Amino acid sequence: QVQLVESGGGSVQAGGSLRLSCSASRSFCSNCCTAWFRQVPGKEREGVARLYTDSGATYYADSVKGRFTISQDNAKRTLYLQMNGLKPEDTAMYYCAADYRWRAICSMNQLEYNSWGQGTQVTVSS
Repeated sequence: QVQLVESGGGSVQAGGSLRLSCSASRSFCSNCCTAWFRQVPGKEREGVARLYTDSGATYYADSVKGRFTISQDNAKRTLYLQMNGLKPEDTAMYYCAADYRWRAICSMNQLEYNSWGQGTQVTVSS
């Protein structure tokens, strides 16, 4: 079981930036999927962004497109989520996830991710 540990959450004012990090206990594989999800109490977890390690292809939810950037540093075994132009509606617990099985394509179906971090809280005030 791969261990994922998030960091970088915190409280910022609207318009501010944060960079979330997700440190993995083993290197990301070459045809794997990594992603960030977020969840607000009482609501379903939603996919924010994903990255396919083979091609580097990324996907973003419409709500964060143009403001968030997902990336990873294989040498550091770390996944990042750069969040700019934060809005109060971005307030949530953010989770990183990874699917270490060989994949041809990635999705935002959380059931397809078999490794999860514990979450890091992001709070954006107006």
